[in-house]
Amino acid sequence: MSAKKKLNIVHLHWGFPPLIGGVETHLTIILPELVRLGHKVSLLTGSVEGIPGNYEYEGVNIQRTPLFDLNWLYKRGFKGLEEELEQLYFDLFSRTKPDVIHAHNMHYFSEMHTSLLESMACKFNSQLILTAHNVWDDILYLDMTLKVKWDKIIAVSHCIKKEMIGIGVDEKKITVIHHGINQNIFVQKAPTQAFFDKYPKLKGRPVIFHPARMGLAKGCDISIKSINIVKKKYPDAVFVFAGSKNIIDWGETQQKDIAYLVKLIKHFKLENNVLIDTYSLEEMKEMYAATRVVIYPSTANEPFGLAMLEAMAMSKPIIVTDMGGMPEIIKDGINGFVIKQRDFEALGHRIIRLLDDEALSSRLGTTGRQILESHYTKEKMAQATLQVYEA
Repeated sequence: MSAKKKLNIVHLHWGFPPLIGGVETHLTIILPELVRLGHKVSLLTGSVEGIPGNYEYEGVNIQRTPLFDLNWLYKRGFKGLEEELEQLYFDLFSRTKPDVIHAHNMHYFSEMHTSLLESMACKFNSQLILTAHNVWDDILYLDMTLKVKWDKIIAVSHCIKKEMIGIGVDEKKITVIHHGINQNIFVQKAPTQAFFDKYPKLKGRPVIFHPARMGLAKGCDISIKSINIVKKKYPDAVFVFAGSKNIIDWGETQQKDIAYLVKLIKHFKLENNVLIDTYSLEEMKEMYAATRVVIYPSTANEPFGLAMLEAMAMSKPIIVTDMGGMPEIIKDGINGFVIKQRDFEALGHRIIRLLDDEALSSRLGTTGRQILESHYTKEKMAQATLQVYEA
């Protein structure tokens, strides 16, 4: 494939904003960047109530279908949908004539979706690329990773690559491409008055931001337990939690987690020290700007964590756990702190240290911004992705 050829590229994933999540955010960054570089890009994704079935997003053609809505499919089941899905694929690929079919996390959830995709890639003579944003521990994951003839696999971290090699994937097939973000969007500026009018609880108080969907895997319970430690020295500290709705909730565990976390907050009488909401992109930027410390104490094998890059872009120090791909990006004492998983005491003490020492906090944040500009921009990510297509 010529490096100068303009490509027809079709991406597929279960979700896209207004659904929120790491993969969803990643797609809003890389797809428009591929368009900017002159390629024709489409995305097939799940339906969302109130959102059109076909529209354009920053030059990307978005097509939505209930057949990719995992929340609906989990309740409905997959039986009887194969013919409809096959026709959907055929119509899409007949129209787009893809050089590249690029699936995200389609090595899990539905064997029907992935096996049909493999046959369509063969029919239309398209490269079949997988980006593995996650790994799982069950038979379905093994079968769909190993038995599907992926031409190339992109792993979002060396941790993910190692896990895939561990189940027998040829390491020569896997390329690690860390996420990148638009460093020009996340820039340090003071929050607006409208932001503080909406969230008056934050004004004039030290803010600690946990920018992940609320769930136990993201370590939200660890963050809550650390509040008791921080509160002793900073009684007016506010811990901000995000992502309480508009997510893919496969297995319907999210609401159970939120119920437990809210109960935990009430149990410790921390209502005055906690804010929970879902924030727009503009509000996220202002939340980072209002924040003193960013925390991401995941207790699961976090494959990457885009919040790390957002914090670095905003020159904010971040505390993460030594889980998954996060220590590949955050270096302890350089651009943040790395702690052991489930160690709420260490988390609390690191937060206090950063609140106490503004010079240290500034140094970690400034170094983070410099590292991001050198390694984790959307331009670098898109170019690396194109090199996989062209190899």
